[in-house]
Amino acid sequence: MKTKGDQQLVKRINRSVLLRLVRAQPGLSRARLAAESGLTKSTVSLLVRELLDDGWLDEAGASVTEGMGRPSTPLHLNVGVRALIGVEINVEIVRVVCVSLQGDVLHSDAQPHEDHRPPAVCAQVARMVAAAHRHLLASGLRLSSIGVGVPGAVHDATGVVRFAPNLGWRDVDLLPPLAHALKREGVPGVALHLQNDADAAVLGEFEFSDGEGEDPLIFVSCDVGVGAGIVLNDRVFIGAQGMAGEIGHSVLQIDGPRCSCGRLGCAEAFISSRVLEQPGGDVRRAARYLGLLLQNLWVTFEPRAIVVGGKSCEAHPEFLRGAIDTVASYAESAGLAPPVIRSPRYGAWTPAVGAAALALHEYLRPLRTNAQARRVRPVAAESLT
Repeated sequence: MKTKGDQQLVKRINRSVLLRLVRAQPGLSRARLAAESGLTKSTVSLLVRELLDDGWLDEAGASVTEGMGRPSTPLHLNVGVRALIGVEINVEIVRVVCVSLQGDVLHSDAQPHEDHRPPAVCAQVARMVAAAHRHLLASGLRLSSIGVGVPGAVHDATGVVRFAPNLGWRDVDLLPPLAHALKREGVPGVALHLQNDADAAVLGEFEFSDGEGEDPLIFVSCDVGVGAGIVLNDRVFIGAQGMAGEIGHSVLQIDGPRCSCGRLGCAEAFISSRVLEQPGGDVRRAARYLGLLLQNLWVTFEPRAIVVGGKSCEAHPEFLRGAIDTVASYAESAGLAPPVIRSPRYGAWTPAVGAAALALHEYLRPLRTNAQARRVRPVAAESLT
């Protein structure tokens, strides 16, 4: 019986419960945390002390009196100690952001790819992250973790990028050389996370929303490639081997135009930014196909919201508007209210911000399988905890 391990997991879960409560309801006292969580006052007191010492919580504001008891001190998430770095390795560009625990963007940088080969990408990312880390140090903040989003399928058990066709990658074990490059640039040892870019993006929308977030939630990326990230039952739904959400290769038309993957009639062949940038690209037609894709996601998952972003939406505002009209038409035909469809809160920076949210998501929701745990490789000894 693994008593010690079980006790550590229970402790992590209880800490995460308290953090999530304080994030959702800033200003809660220890007594209110005990009442809201169902934990004993002594357990809450002990865990709050640890979270204060670790820089996660802060006792801010004047004490308040609750009922006939002694005055209590309100607790808030401490945004003045810890920060996160997120990286998006896009097909055309690399984006790096520094993000607070509340989702505020503290620093951002974007640079065109110097070279698509994995060693060159790792070197470029490491230099950009090192510059971002210097910005955090100048602001008096401590780096807690680094998250990286890539435009391809990431194998959950190994962290290998199985297939990123628009980068020309197949079976790339990215984490070890990236960790080495970061160490070479002097980036401190923190947890390093890797995930598909759309999966990362949906986490940013989920974790940095008001309150406890929308669940189920879908993020659709319409860029050079087309993909989706899905939050379902408080976790990212990744499928058996990390391939869930590859909606760009769902077939919308039998014997349609050839896709980069080799199939005919894939969604990517109708709505990717490459298609819209071609001479004579028909945005209205592409919007209808995007609407068809969103309608299929709606009836499959019944999400609370669908967030749609990416280069195609940024370059053509009418693209998403036309897709929303198409979904509304399908809904009217079925006698149903259409789903909530909206733009991302962080615009083009959404995948990078979402990559920063990877570690926060894992920390706030510690229940996961051993396979999921292997996606996270430490750069050195320090960890998020």
